[in-house]
Amino acid sequence: MPKGIPRDKSVKRRIIHRYKITRGHLERVIRMVEEDKYCIDIVNQSIAVQRALKEIDNLVLKNHLENCVSDSIKKGKNKEAIDEIINVIKKY
Repeated sequence: MPKGIPRDKSVKRRIIHRYKITRGHLERVIRMVEEDKYCIDIVNQSIAVQRALKEIDNLVLKNHLENCVSDSIKKGKNKEAIDEIINVIKKY
């Protein structure tokens, strides 16, 4: 299967942008802990970071399905492509 993230540069920029925003939110969570903020506020921020990461995962996976998996199926590598996706879904 082709490796690499994504061929469409605008998708790549969007993914990187979202990761950087999420990194900023995670740094905020760390500061909240360091500053002894209210536990529930910390958990709520942490949940938001996890949700953001999941959304990025979904974007990367969508790109993978549209490009890499599609290419693999066209090349007759159906089983390999499907097995790879199943393994990712099992981790979700």
